[in-house]
Amino acid sequence: MVLGPGEPYELRLTGRGARGYVWTWQVTGDADAVEVAERAPAPEPVPPGATVDRLYVVRGRAPGGRAGIRFAQVRPPYPQEAPYDEFVLDVTVT
Repeated sequence: MVLGPGEPYELRLTGRGARGYVWTWQVTGDADAVEVAERAPAPEPVPPGATVDRLYVVRGRAPGGRAGIRFAQVRPPYPQEAPYDEFVLDVTVT
């Protein structure tokens, strides 16, 4: 993916909070090239136990930078378990 400085990219990932999973992320490569922030989803009535999508905004920062962002869905009390789901995003900032 290619982003310009200040350009945002919105990423929606399926949540499984009722099962104890949370999304974490780790930036590799040029960590100053991008910024990742979680954005609150629009409030909607959600039935108990339903999945709730999580929204993340990846924004380009430093021109010429390249970074990889690994999102992993994990259960914090069980760090030895493999992630339930993963998503990797490679970003180049022009």
